Amino acid sequence: MKVVFNSFRGSYSDSPRTLFEALRARGDDNQYVWLAQPERLGDFPGDVDTAVFGSPEGRAACESADVVVSNDHLGFDWDKQPGTTYLQTWHGTPLKRIHNDVLWAPEGRLAYLDQDIARWDALLSPNPVSTPLFRRAFGFTGPVHETGYPRNDVLSSPDRERLRAEVRAQLGIADGVTAVLYTPTWRDDLVFAADGGPMVSFPLDLGEFATSLGQDHVLLLRLHQMISDRLEFPEGAPIRDVSAYPDIRYLYLAADVLVTDYSSTMFDFAVTGKPIVYFTYDLDYFQNELRGFYFDLAEAAPAPLLGTSDEVLAAIAGIDPRSWQRPERYLRFQERFCSLEDGHATERVLDLVFPRTPAGDQPAASLPTSNHPRR
Repeated sequence: MKVVFNSFRGSYSDSPRTLFEALRARGDDNQYVWLAQPERLGDFPGDVDTAVFGSPEGRAACESADVVVSNDHLGFDWDKQPGTTYLQTWHGTPLKRIHNDVLWAPEGRLAYLDQDIARWDALLSPNPVSTPLFRRAFGFTGPVHETGYPRNDVLSSPDRERLRAEVRAQLGIADGVTAVLYTPTWRDDLVFAADGGPMVSFPLDLGEFATSLGQDHVLLLRLHQMISDRLEFPEGAPIRDVSAYPDIRYLYLAADVLVTDYSSTMFDFAVTGKPIVYFTYDLDYFQNELRGFYFDLAEAAPAPLLGTSDEVLAAIAGIDPRSWQRPERYLRFQERFCSLEDGHATERVLDLVFPRTPAGDQPAASLPTSNHPRR
């Protein structure tokens, strides 16, 4: 079979990467092609075939594929052929309203994305909370399979401590230093600003914020892929910009604390059981005017919502990663949103899409129409 993979418009990451690596590891005799951005080619294994995302070659790859696996909308036109299976893995549990449920979107954007949704044959869901939200928001009537996210399997892997040490060494984080991973989400009104205004802004000086953490902390800034190339740092700022790091799941392993606002990183990071700090300085505006939420974050969150940088700094200073214990609200959050993240999501997806016969031969890709809950 010919299988085409895409992640975030041409990066080597996320659930498509996990599925690809699992297929290669079991030795299936398939042809694999990755859609790639030219500037990200160095992230891909050297022996992987690639086609530039959105190019004529990329379109031709999709049109000749037996299976297409993507974690986001394929934002270019292509003619899906009869017999092609398109698996949409998506890329996060939705707190923020998405697609048809958003409070505001640029004119014509949703209608264009609907063309891609019409090609989907199946959609993965990370938990029972997300399944009905995905169906409604995307208007998707095909099978939605509750498998958990393959990308998160590594967070429960027996190798997670070894991988953590390797990533920290790669990033130059010394033993005993508390790594604080900051993952703010993007603001629709800034990204799609008609007047060409700023694409990203923060209510604090990131350099001063990092300095205030002290020498025993390091701030890792991971911007959303919509805005990751929109921020410049003053020279010498005590910040590690990890926005271009190929795959965020390894940053979850390297980090000791997550600081976020409304990003779906909160649901993935919670699999690790490590502390989460919320910096929700524009909560009322974001929740009630800009995007809207599917549920009450203050009620569901595993930690209090904080509105000032001083509160965030105090919260971080009060955390000792070596002795930190999950409070009851954190355990409830994990049960609600992480119950399928048991380290075996990849196996469940492969059983669905790439089943193997007892003799080891691989039939054509197939997708059952029934929901596939955790086994």
